[in-house]
Amino acid sequence: MPDPQPATPDTEALDAWRRYCRRLEALGERVFADDCPSGAADRADALEHLAGQVLCWTGWSVFHADPRRPRFQRQNDPITAWGGPNAENVYRHARVDSGRRYVVRGRMHSCEDFMLAVRLGFMHEPRWGTVFQVAGSDLGIGRGDEFELLVGGDDPGTGRWVPLPDGAAMVTFREYYFDWAVDEPLAMTIECVDDDVAEPAARLTPADVVARLDAAATGVEHSVEYWIGYMNEHRSAGTDNEFAPPMSVAKGLEVARYAFCFWNLADDEYLVVESDVPPARYWSFHCYDMGRYHLVDPLDRQSSLDHTQVAVDGDGRVRLVCSATDPGIANWLDTGGRPVGNLTLRWFWYEGDPAISTRVVTRNGLDALLPADTVRVDPAGRRDALARRRAHLGWRFRT
Repeated sequence: MPDPQPATPDTEALDAWRRYCRRLEALGERVFADDCPSGAADRADALEHLAGQVLCWTGWSVFHADPRRPRFQRQNDPITAWGGPNAENVYRHARVDSGRRYVVRGRMHSCEDFMLAVRLGFMHEPRWGTVFQVAGSDLGIGRGDEFELLVGGDDPGTGRWVPLPDGAAMVTFREYYFDWAVDEPLAMTIECVDDDVAEPAARLTPADVVARLDAAATGVEHSVEYWIGYMNEHRSAGTDNEFAPPMSVAKGLEVARYAFCFWNLADDEYLVVESDVPPARYWSFHCYDMGRYHLVDPLDRQSSLDHTQVAVDGDGRVRLVCSATDPGIANWLDTGGRPVGNLTLRWFWYEGDPAISTRVVTRNGLDALLPADTVRVDPAGRRDALARRRAHLGWRFRT
């Protein structure tokens, strides 16, 4: 067989495309491995997730690669979910260079707050971490406001400046929608304002395409592999149906605390959660699946509840029921029929940690654990609640 011909400028981009396709093919095999959920529905979910990761990281690496022409990429929406997205958030990322200057302009509309983080990379990448963070509320920006932020360069003394420390690779916005109103979401733009970006950008070269396609495949690989391991490792470190000790994420948001509980329930079992009201400005409970770390069917199921949606009992305690079947209470978290998954408690801008406990019961033992004033919901009320969720998410994500 003749030796392969060396790549030329005419073929190197095509060779990169072939490598990209082969690497994606191998990932299809990876998500069917023994350390991934193995049911037929789980494997269908895994392939859907892989397609979403291809969309997400190919978009980021190919179309958001130039810090001279930054654009916000929306991630962790109903299609490009990864890494346990918060149901209250829209996530947007823009590529930046620490040696350049940018301006972000926006209108908050119904967005109640945002967290802006300057980051070295994404959590599943070898190099990652938050090097600067600030909330919109810290800057005096709130619902309905227009704003302008200067990013990078020297501090102009306006009070709305965001530094770009050495190595900064992106700015990330987490938009917060606490009350799930059916209203206009935040709109914003980012622009590099350096003098050398005034002229049109040069056309892509074969070397540009090679670098971007290789980075795209690497991004998909890292995301898929990291979150499979993350979920398995956290589950193995704890006890099913109990909350692990609270934690903060190293190199993550300073304002954030988390606690994980991995449920493992039969069809007729209910996980009853009882907690203090978390001493925090914002808190929420979320149900996630295994393998993908996706929120369970957020458009069609009540798989999350935040501090504005949870009914607090008359004794000042919070009680929720996590299960596959609807127990007819307001504070139900729907597992979507998944026998195993992750229940996450978040509390941000916190002043301490709540005491939290769990019990697994069958239907006959459920009412004995709930107080007489537990808020109940009939089927019509549940349908109305789900319709409100879908209406809000439709506005938030323009779907």
